[in-house]
Amino acid sequence: MNSSKTHVIQSSGPSPCHPKIHDQITTRRDSKSDAQLIELIRRGNHQAFGDIVVRYENRLLRTLQRFVYDSDIARDIAQETFLRVYQRIARFDPSRRLGPWIFRMGINLAIDQWRRHKHQVKPLEKPDDLLHPKCRDSSQNHSELSEEVHVVLNMLPEKFRTVILLRDLENFSCSEIAAILNRRESTIRWRLSQGRKRFRTLWEKREYENHIITG
Repeated sequence: MNSSKTHVIQSSGPSPCHPKIHDQITTRRDSKSDAQLIELIRRGNHQAFGDIVVRYENRLLRTLQRFVYDSDIARDIAQETFLRVYQRIARFDPSRRLGPWIFRMGINLAIDQWRRHKHQVKPLEKPDDLLHPKCRDSSQNHSELSEEVHVVLNMLPEKFRTVILLRDLENFSCSEIAAILNRRESTIRWRLSQGRKRFRTLWEKREYENHIITG
């Protein structure tokens, strides 16, 4: 690893948790709300469920790939997620937000998959998203950097890894992550701060060890 990469992860201070993600999906003026679609589904309108799938599928797939590092597995998990949504949507409280409920099911399935295969290292699509701008070295081999970021992420406790993936790689806001994981927003902010610190510490430790071995 390059010795210039000492500040590996973004600042561990307060994060600008600006709202993004699925709440900003562009829709037509006549598109129905999630609550309206849920009501139509309960009346037997299957097209309404298809509209929900279209609304959330792409975002869910991309997020799942962050956890399992395999597009085919992510697609299988997404399919299983929407099957569970369909089976349980009659019991869903429409006063709640549908998106976090869907993502919670999908991410839980992805975490189960990761637990079983976390030692199978594959590169992240955009590892630089995790690095502090000062650490991004265009001269370093991209594949090598991707693999190293993946290894360090997998060394983190699951609760920190999950929050970092959702916040720093997928740009979910802290409030959205809190809703997805069913935790207080203050808890999410603490996990994000601690996770970034641990990532940076582990990165620097591996950097030092690599320097000793190659030096």
